[in-house]
Amino acid sequence: MSVAVVGAGVIGMTTSVALKTAFPELKVHVFAEDFSPNTTGDGSAGLWGPYLLGDTPREKVLKWAGTTHRWLEEFWRTGRASEIGISLLPIYRVTSDPHGFPDSSWTKLVYGAHRLTSKDLTRLNEEYGTNYKDGWMFVTYTSEPARLLPWLEETFVASGGELRRRKIETLHELIDDGYDSIINCSGLGARRLAGDITVTPVRGQVARVRNPGEQSVVFPANCVHVSFRSSYETTVLGGTHQMNDYDCSPRKEDSKFIYDGCCRILPALKGVTSIKEWVGLRPGRPTVRLESEVLESSQGKKFTVIHNYGHGGSGVTLSWGCALDVVAIFRDTWRLKSNL
Repeated sequence: MSVAVVGAGVIGMTTSVALKTAFPELKVHVFAEDFSPNTTGDGSAGLWGPYLLGDTPREKVLKWAGTTHRWLEEFWRTGRASEIGISLLPIYRVTSDPHGFPDSSWTKLVYGAHRLTSKDLTRLNEEYGTNYKDGWMFVTYTSEPARLLPWLEETFVASGGELRRRKIETLHELIDDGYDSIINCSGLGARRLAGDITVTPVRGQVARVRNPGEQSVVFPANCVHVSFRSSYETTVLGGTHQMNDYDCSPRKEDSKFIYDGCCRILPALKGVTSIKEWVGLRPGRPTVRLESEVLESSQGKKFTVIHNYGHGGSGVTLSWGCALDVVAIFRDTWRLKSNL
């Protein structure tokens, strides 16, 4: 039995590794126009934390995010963190919304989560000239995709999987090529491949600079954050979340917004050496789509597609949890046909 996975981002590659782990004899081929280091995910900080997920049901977010957090924890606990670029970092997550955070259920998944007191918020507002109304402090993981993605690719190939560089025009063409099933992890590409117009780009611009010191702090604030890499060599400054914006070129006004905002958070960044600016398009959607669908090929053959896309800004956060759900759906779909 052969399976085609479309998409080589963190969602596509975790799904492919999970499939080969569960079914070693399964032939799995990953199709993509680009692989690491040229995917959307390669430039992101890889911070664990639910973000830009629209109306995705809370119970699903908790399930997928919790599974991924425990997966990252296992690497950390067994001394393998460096394999996939994991750091364990203290986080401040704050908001200027007078209603505070609409949902903080995810905080039970992280370490030492506690709500900031009014005194804490006053101190932060005085120090940074902000107007935060609510906030949490906790400790969690970041797994930089620039290390995670190569590790996933190497693990997948070592297990017998194949990476195939090819632009897929339609999902039907893969069935005509002889594949028994398709896993659609095409992210923003699902707008075309699945005809899903609810998938829209969420533009994110960040900058990578030389690390000014060995602090380990991430401070999301009105979409401005500082994220220190596990190697302590570089720091990611971000970022933006511009809806329905396809521009993949860095903009001077966004660069200034990011730099000024991050320097306000961490004055040690002033005058820091810039290495690279980067823009990626997150796959926004009202809800994550993870489900199977039966389609019919041009030759009248019915086939199953498992969709796994629309993860917004939470690709790393949900990746392994969603991958295991794909495995479960695949097993249920093909159990009678192949005794998997």
